[in-house]
Amino acid sequence: MIPSIDPKPPGKRLIKRMSTRTKWMILAPFGLLIFSFGLTVLSEAAHQRRTGMPTQAWVVLGLYSLALINGGLIMFGEALRFRILLDVRRETRRSMRQLVRKINIKSASKHKPGKKAKSPTKTD
Repeated sequence: MIPSIDPKPPGKRLIKRMSTRTKWMILAPFGLLIFSFGLTVLSEAAHQRRTGMPTQAWVVLGLYSLALINGGLIMFGEALRFRILLDVRRETRRSMRQLVRKINIKSASKHKPGKKAKSPTKTD
């Protein structure tokens, strides 16, 4: 008998169970850190180019920095996506609570017995 194996990697399940806030809190700083490190590596590649190092050395370093910069931007973009999702959910919940309150107030005022509506033409 062959045991069944889950085709998903364990990290994917872990990430799926994380809250949106946790994903945002992890991705934003790491994205900025990787982006900054990529800029540092890019400046080192430029320095090697100016000092006359072999072309292969600074080109490889420049490509590595490009990969780091793009990876950091992608991670930070994902973090922004999660943050916007958090804000949209919060505003939706807030507006739903306000609508429920309005509905409850209107339905409660309609069902109160013994209270007559005041005449709009009568003055006190």
